Amino acid sequence: MRALVIVASNRAAAGVYADTSGPRLVAGLRDLGCEVGDPIVVPDGEPVSAALRAAVAEGYDVVLTSGGTGVTPTDRTPEATRGLLDFEVPGIAEAIRAYSRDRVPAAALSRGLAGVAGRTLIVNLPGSAGGAKDGLAVLGPVLWHTVDQINGGDHPQGG
Repeated sequence: MRALVIVASNRAAAGVYADTSGPRLVAGLRDLGCEVGDPIVVPDGEPVSAALRAAVAEGYDVVLTSGGTGVTPTDRTPEATRGLLDFEVPGIAEAIRAYSRDRVPAAALSRGLAGVAGRTLIVNLPGSAGGAKDGLAVLGPVLWHTVDQINGGDHPQGG
């Protein structure tokens, strides 16, 4: 499974500080058996849209975004994502928010989406190391099955 991590951060893209969520997501995806390179760090807004369009065109199976999901004026990752999706998978985003909400009340402010563009699963995660960790905890048990389903796989029999 080929995966890509896109980090949406004006400050990290400008070199003001080093992003920590992207490397955590890359490591987590590798632990799940994905083929994934270094994260791509872009400023908020249109650069996120461009990176997402390129990832879908390149046929990635999974794209995780980090950052830009809150309520500040520059948080536009959900809008960039929604414009590409063929359909949403709201249960994934809801599960990620629910998983984090009891420990981090501000998790309820995340507007992150999950959905499918072509044959690419795109999941928006908060731009923090904790948000990355929580997102991976939710995605881990369902990621391979989800990608298999997107590609026309059958449901497992039995169980």
